[in-house]
Amino acid sequence: MPELPEVEALALDLRGRLEGRAITRVHVAAFSALKTYDPPLSAIEGTLVDDVRRHGKFLDIEASGLHLVLHLARAGWVRWKDEVPALPPRPSTKSTLAVRVVLDERDGQTPGLDITEAGTKKSLALYLVRDPLDVPGIASLGPDPLTDDFTPERLAAILAEAGRKQLKGVLRHQGTIAGIGNAYSDEILHAARMSPFKPADSLSEDELAILYAAVRDTLGDAVERSRGLAASELKAEKKSHLAVHGQTGKPCPVCGDIVREVSFADSSLQYCPTCQTGGKPLADRRMSKLLK
Repeated sequence: MPELPEVEALALDLRGRLEGRAITRVHVAAFSALKTYDPPLSAIEGTLVDDVRRHGKFLDIEASGLHLVLHLARAGWVRWKDEVPALPPRPSTKSTLAVRVVLDERDGQTPGLDITEAGTKKSLALYLVRDPLDVPGIASLGPDPLTDDFTPERLAAILAEAGRKQLKGVLRHQGTIAGIGNAYSDEILHAARMSPFKPADSLSEDELAILYAAVRDTLGDAVERSRGLAASELKAEKKSHLAVHGQTGKPCPVCGDIVREVSFADSSLQYCPTCQTGGKPLADRRMSKLLK
């Protein structure tokens, strides 16, 4: 799933490609992706792109006062095409194409964006709105962890309000902190040397400072590494720098212990027992049932 660093890099890349370009057509190949009807999608045709920005994990293409907002969900992505087909895409259950944004012709080419979604669970969402806050997911976002107003005091207040909730869930809840998902919450907690199941309100002052630094450094470093990369390079860049997420069974790059996993119904988390849980493996109920 694209998270804050990848969406930030996508926004930067697309800003350079789209600013001042006209959107001539938007074709929806997966009708379930379109979540709004007013204004109609045709309203953005002929508009000029003014900016591309990020709100949490949402990508916002602003054009002549309208906002084409994308949430790429778990398996969505944006692909730049130097030349898009002349004919509109046909809806197909076999195709990964969800939306195509066609731009004005220049130098004999008609470029565009193909927004795709892999897998059978279709969660990608497209909104056309007059104000980004008209998108419910944006309106309910918590603070952005890389802005100046995300201070240690702000994080302390968030954790205190979360009470006994587990740190992992608090970090990745978009209404609490915007932009952190499953992967970077694993990476942040590994950097902070904290258990994903540690209660949010149990941190000492020193632990709070460590967690705050881990949030800012982990995300900030990922943004810097991704800056200037094309969309096609971002997935590989992310995977190449993950210490524990998606690394089950591999040695921890810090201590050499084996990275472990806890599985849930539709996701999993990864952690290092030596670095994060005092050497004790966390209970994995799903795996325990399979081993009985």
